[in-house]
Amino acid sequence: MSLQSAKRDITDQVIGKLHGDHIDLYLENEKIGTMKVPSDQATFELASHYKVENQKIYQNYTSVAEPGAKYTDCDQEGGWC
Repeated sequence: MSLQSAKRDITDQVIGKLHGDHIDLYLENEKIGTMKVPSDQATFELASHYKVENQKIYQNYTSVAEPGAKYTDCDQEGGWC
């Protein structure tokens, strides 16, 4: 039996995390590298409900203002809720 070198495409499995002037690259939980991105040259093209501020990526969303509040439509004349 002998061993041989081989390679496989893992591109779709790599995740990048933005850290200031670089992006750390991960495969599962293992850091596999870094991509340098000078902040004066970095450009972002994000969907309309995402934005970049102070080198962080934010998602804008709509949520319930009072999640504990209950909606009731009582029939005061009939005496039931």
